[in-house]
Amino acid sequence: MSFSQGLSGLNAASKALDTVGHNIANSQTYGFKSGSIGFADIFAGAQGMGVQVAGVNQNFGDGGLTKSGNALDMGITGNGFFRLTDAAGQVFYSRNGQFKEDKDGNIYNSTNGLFLSGYQATGNPLSIQPGSPVGPITINKSPMLPEASTNGSLTGNLKSGAKVLDPTKFDPKKPETYSFSSQAEAYDSQGNKHTIDIYYIKTGDNEWTAKAIDSTAPKGGATPVYTDVPLKFDENGKLTPATPGTFTLEGEAYNGAAPLKLEMDLSAMTQVDAENSNTDTFKFDGQALGKFLNYVIGDSGEVVANYDNGQKQTLAQVALVNFASVGGLQQNGNNTWIETPQSGNPIVGAPGTGGLGKLDGNALEISNVDLGNEMVNMIVYQRTYQSNSQTIKTQSELLQTLVNLR
Repeated sequence: MSFSQGLSGLNAASKALDTVGHNIANSQTYGFKSGSIGFADIFAGAQGMGVQVAGVNQNFGDGGLTKSGNALDMGITGNGFFRLTDAAGQVFYSRNGQFKEDKDGNIYNSTNGLFLSGYQATGNPLSIQPGSPVGPITINKSPMLPEASTNGSLTGNLKSGAKVLDPTKFDPKKPETYSFSSQAEAYDSQGNKHTIDIYYIKTGDNEWTAKAIDSTAPKGGATPVYTDVPLKFDENGKLTPATPGTFTLEGEAYNGAAPLKLEMDLSAMTQVDAENSNTDTFKFDGQALGKFLNYVIGDSGEVVANYDNGQKQTLAQVALVNFASVGGLQQNGNNTWIETPQSGNPIVGAPGTGGLGKLDGNALEISNVDLGNEMVNMIVYQRTYQSNSQTIKTQSELLQTLVNLR
């Protein structure tokens, strides 16, 4: 019986050393989770028969994060796995965040060629819609379509000491007929750029008239029609309650686009003493046609594209997956796992929600193998192996002694 006990000990120690060797070999594998072996005794009735390997338990604790030079690299801190699919649609899970982009704009894991899953943005403008299905992420590099400007606002100050002028003598070609002017750009439904001019004329103490026009396609055509906006300030230089400061500016159709119609807001204007009148940059919504430049992945997993019109928009969002029992996942090689009845159904969501971990862009999760512990375990299992071999040797010597008895 000592032979079988010693042999079971040898087998168990050998498998333990295999586990240690596997951990050490993958100490530099991104997203790798170390394993530890579990033992169980063997009994036949009340008689001990040795030891057996109960299983290899994986440590799903975080590895550290290290910065990388690849914009598509991602590292997970906390709970969760990347959801990956192959060409046939089979689903795998991984913590390895080394990703690349193929010629069709698909993001795939560079280790095993599996496609990264997430929520694809839809609509115009693109956005992540509630309840969006989870599927492979594709980078949409189409231009950002133009959007007509509908609202604009302006802040600034008009010099209180400016000369009073007669508004009936206004002529945009004669600077002496107005006190100050400002200019901004807006866009129509086809992305055509329109220049918006506003001329300010002081008509009395604390009283001004602003004359606004779409100078690219002015209302009235050959005989431009200005929109007059009365501005009345109180003794503190702020617009009086009776002065709305808001108005609608309309233009004509231009190059086949719809006529520009802007809701303008000058309510933040002031009138105090200053060397000169001044205004900040106009703030308009809308945009011209935008050519795709590049994209970045943020810590929330959003894939945000940059365009040459200065705008940004979300193209997709990386999804993370967790399980009720991660220990029930089945290892599949290539640093991936697949779900089993023991793991429970996948829980899918955006990073940082529903107990899912945080996603870091331009970073990778390193292996959580502790080399110091593994070296100690190697020594322990080596001694266990030697001790079990010694029991077999001793039993052999005893049997030999018995055989030699006469």
